[in-house]
Amino acid sequence: MELAKEEAGCIGIPRILLPREADIYTWAVIACDQFTGDAAYWKNVEELTRGKYSTYHLIYPEIYLKSGRKERTEAINKAMARYLEEGVFKECEEGFILTERTFGGRVRTGIMLAVDLESYSFRVGDGALIRSTEETVEDRLPPRVDIRRGAALELPHIMLLYDDPEFKVLSAAERGDILYDSRLNMGGGSIKGIFIKNSRQVRDAFYSLCTEDGMLFAVGDGNHSLAAAKLMWEEVKRGLDGESRKVHPARFALCEAVNIYDPALIFHPIHRFVRTASPLEFIDGWNICGGQNVEILYGASKSSLPFPEDIPSGIRRLDDYIAAFIAEHGGEVDYIHGDEQVSALSGDGVGILLPAMQKGDFFGLIERQGNLPKKTFSMGEGREKRYYIEAKRIK
Repeated sequence: MELAKEEAGCIGIPRILLPREADIYTWAVIACDQFTGDAAYWKNVEELTRGKYSTYHLIYPEIYLKSGRKERTEAINKAMARYLEEGVFKECEEGFILTERTFGGRVRTGIMLAVDLESYSFRVGDGALIRSTEETVEDRLPPRVDIRRGAALELPHIMLLYDDPEFKVLSAAERGDILYDSRLNMGGGSIKGIFIKNSRQVRDAFYSLCTEDGMLFAVGDGNHSLAAAKLMWEEVKRGLDGESRKVHPARFALCEAVNIYDPALIFHPIHRFVRTASPLEFIDGWNICGGQNVEILYGASKSSLPFPEDIPSGIRRLDDYIAAFIAEHGGEVDYIHGDEQVSALSGDGVGILLPAMQKGDFFGLIERQGNLPKKTFSMGEGREKRYYIEAKRIK
């Protein structure tokens, strides 16, 4: 794994593993943290991939985290060892892969690369080149670390965002051979992977985007997976000498980097719904002010209430207010994607329709405020999340 530029050496040029002959349609499955309440979805994936080479057998769908974790983890590790022994993977030459994901008539373009975990932090104020965007719930990390500890491979669903309004990075990329081109199962659209012939030049284009504050990437999706990789690396490196630490494969994590200005990348707000029998008390007690309004839905009624123009600040205040309201009146809060879903629930409480953040504000907010409040934004629908295709050795 090669790093460049000591002053900003967070990008590694990996040797990516791809399936040698497997059908991408059954090989690729969606990110493990999607459809965690939809058992039928994952049952269909299991049936589709039964008896076939598939990343389904190499990843841990989080819907199954509450039971049989030891047995499932052991089965994943054995499947990885078997795939390596049977030659299921082929190793690409050192380089990046350009991805084109088509979903709903839109094409999202990304670049598969490796990042140095020494340059990533999920803790606020660390000033790392690679920063988390939302609060990391550290209680969610141990199961992911346990899974990674015995794994020979990593298969990423991590998406990094970079701030490139002039599209310098993609303009620098020289396309080579098409490595895969396939429909994706379960309504996930389609995917194409193209080898980038001049990865070093593309890497330099990335480095040119580093901000004055020393930030290059923000984690858009998969922050808890990247945080688990970081913790696992901290564990591994304690047993290594200085030279081994520089090149050990667990030091690097495979990710997809996407320009925040990609027209197919759409930021959706994540609304709040408070399940309560006292909606009018919730509205009467509203203690948030600001320069814009948010729409409130309760029963068959609507109203507007003030909200800060600084959306993350407003969400922090709102979450504090909701927590205090529930402590006094009872109820529960849920985080909802989509206006229609909130409207459908409004007979059972109060829905708060939040505004979406603007792309041009995103990196500045991260630099000024650190991590955003949890459940601040979502990038796309569940079915357009990243599918597992590429792999990399971590042992």
